[in-house]
Amino acid sequence: MAAISVSQLLTLYTWFPLAALLVFLLLIARFYQKSSSEITYYRLYIVPIIFFGASTVRYASINQLAGDVLGDLLMGTGGLFLVLLSVYLLHLMTRNR
Repeated sequence: MAAISVSQLLTLYTWFPLAALLVFLLLIARFYQKSSSEITYYRLYIVPIIFFGASTVRYASINQLAGDVLGDLLMGTGGLFLVLLSVYLLHLMTRNR
């Protein structure tokens, strides 16, 4: 069995708080959809979690913190999905205020 380096452990460890924050955002979107009867697409918040998780696994498997094309693409795609979903939710929640 191969030993896990400190950078691999820290790379994997950072994914868990990020995933917890994204799940919290998913729950906010779900609550708002149920209370306002507006569609928030809260299930799509799973997509950034998957992309961020895949990029974290990729970086941990190559023992790097940055500089991998596939890892960067996965991270960027997850970030783009997260920005689009968050801006849409913000717009829904604040448009009449």
